[in-house]
Amino acid sequence: MNESNQQASLFTAIADVQRRKILAILKEQELSVADIKSHFDFSGATLSHHLSILKKAELVRVRRQGQQRIYTLNLSVAEELLLIMKQLFNRENDEIE
Repeated sequence: MNESNQQASLFTAIADVQRRKILAILKEQELSVADIKSHFDFSGATLSHHLSILKKAELVRVRRQGQQRIYTLNLSVAEELLLIMKQLFNRENDEIE
């Protein structure tokens, strides 16, 4: 994925409040799908959709542990997103007209 597509994917991923909540939950610890689901009232299909978007943006990683899928926050991409946001809103880099 090129840099422009990666950034678009990141912004799409964080645009939704529920996906931001998933990231906040995963910031504390890695969790199974069932554990993540326990924090929400929506369907498993909806959770799957949100997790798919987060995986596409590479904000989360998933691994199998037996029959469970365990999700964890991908800190390197989360840090990259923070740098993008800092650059976007850093007034020191703005030109004065």
